[in-house]
Amino acid sequence: MSDYRRAAVPGGTYFFTLVSERRQPILTHPDIRQALREAIETVRLSQPFAIDAWVLLPDHLHAIWRLPPGDADFSNRWRLIKRHVTHACGKTYLRADLLSERRQAKGQGTLWQQRFWEHLIRDEDDYARHFDYLHGNPLKHGLVTRIRDWPWSSFHRWVKQGVYPVDWGGDSNLDDLGAGE
Repeated sequence: MSDYRRAAVPGGTYFFTLVSERRQPILTHPDIRQALREAIETVRLSQPFAIDAWVLLPDHLHAIWRLPPGDADFSNRWRLIKRHVTHACGKTYLRADLLSERRQAKGQGTLWQQRFWEHLIRDEDDYARHFDYLHGNPLKHGLVTRIRDWPWSSFHRWVKQGVYPVDWGGDSNLDDLGAGE
């Protein structure tokens, strides 16, 4: 088994990528969106965190979180969120062709890839690059021709707050980050 090392900085800001199992294009389905919303609300009650940015795409999501001072446990938060979504929607999206004995024994279902990718944000420039990358992701993947047309993104919140103009098109160097995809 691989020895995964994660950056664990209490109170840190992190960029995440989570992917559906075998990149199934299911994450934007209404029931999964609702389960994700409920999971996040539930987990935040006992383990608070701030979501600075978010984009949900059919087969993956990106998020930027800020953890509270003294807390670096993002892994457990994601574990609980993924588990909640699997319990809420897993039977609907169960695919026998993707359900290995190991997955079945662990009760994982076939919604999510087992792991996720995280990046500790190092400074303001790193934050800005990941913030723009995240919001430009629907355009990068050809899902829209204008970022404002993608409904499942915190982009709209940041437009209302004046951070982005409504016609922002993203950075032409979005591919330069390669952020976890």
